[in-house]
Amino acid sequence: MSPATESRKYQYLVLALLYLGWCVSYIDRAAITFAATYIASEFQLKPSDLGILLSSFFLGYSLLQLPGGWLADRFGSRPVIVISILLWSVFTGVTGMAWSISSLVIIRFVFGIGEGAFPAASVKGVAETFGKEERPKMSSFLMSSNYVGSMLAPLIIAPLIIAFGWRNVFHYIGIAGLVFALVYWFVVKPIKQIKGDTAADAEKKVINKQAFRALLKMPLMWQIVAVWFGLSIVNKGLDSWMPTYLMTQRGLNLKSVGLLLPLPYVLAGIATAIGGWVMTRFFDGRERYLLIGASVLTAIFVYCMYTADSVAALITFQCIAYFFKSFVLATCIALPTKMLPANLIGSSIGMVNLGGQSAGFISPLVIGFLVSAFSNYDYAFGFLIAAACFSVLVSLFIHTMKGSAYAQHA
Repeated sequence: MSPATESRKYQYLVLALLYLGWCVSYIDRAAITFAATYIASEFQLKPSDLGILLSSFFLGYSLLQLPGGWLADRFGSRPVIVISILLWSVFTGVTGMAWSISSLVIIRFVFGIGEGAFPAASVKGVAETFGKEERPKMSSFLMSSNYVGSMLAPLIIAPLIIAFGWRNVFHYIGIAGLVFALVYWFVVKPIKQIKGDTAADAEKKVINKQAFRALLKMPLMWQIVAVWFGLSIVNKGLDSWMPTYLMTQRGLNLKSVGLLLPLPYVLAGIATAIGGWVMTRFFDGRERYLLIGASVLTAIFVYCMYTADSVAALITFQCIAYFFKSFVLATCIALPTKMLPANLIGSSIGMVNLGGQSAGFISPLVIGFLVSAFSNYDYAFGFLIAAACFSVLVSLFIHTMKGSAYAQHA
């Protein structure tokens, strides 16, 4: 087998492991949403209490986005990824030992800190493994794992909770994460930083203070952050509250929820997987039109969810909303990999995820208080629609260049 073939096989092996890591992380974090009604019953929680619990993870998660990206740019993705997996797996297991709502909130917060470095480090891993031309497509394909993990979560978690109880489920998936961390450490090779004066060598240099400061001063990066913040309000709000909404407002049981909720994630995974290709093939230099169109359609179909007369219609509209929402995720992740050199990829993705996970802290919390205050989900859906409209507004002011122009500029 030729060295080129061996190299290509290794690239896809790393991509597959990163993809699996994302699936594991989403199964771990989603477990709490399916256990929420059991936890609420055991600890006698109100919707506002559940909102605080669901948001505590995202607070810790958001705090590590930018530092995690910087660490991956500084030390390489491999050690950051392995340490992150180890930490979140330990605290997944500890979740099953919680004795009060206060202990659960603290455990979930630390769990979020442990997982927070993984997103940026994983995209950094793609940048270390693939050339610049392939990064947007490979990065958005990697992000489709979010929805594959979210699709698998109800199929795995709901039956396990029914069979073994919510506490034991957290122990089992925590152990699985520890095993995966060991596999990743021994299979993936460490990246050797190469120093030199050529453009190719510059791609592999570690981040420095000047480059990091320049990144933080880029208006375009903060516009991308803001767009994904708005759509993440929708994303995290629905991800966190749909199981509870379907059981309390639509009369479904956990088994039915476990069978229905994977469906929107199938379409979301497809959209995210092809989103980078769609962006580079049809919207190169015109990415704002993709962001505007996808955000508008997301808002429309979230409204259709709110007004749906049947569960079948509700899930259908959720599938369509998730499909268009996911083009925004793919574009917000692929754009930095198109614009920036490899030594800034981790930090730039950390910025994007900082916006997304800040929304993850805000959205479940706000929805919990709105449901508690008004005893229905009317204002909660209005909040989600307004967030999607915010993304439309920000997208109007985004201006980008073609990929070739960024290469010449660099």
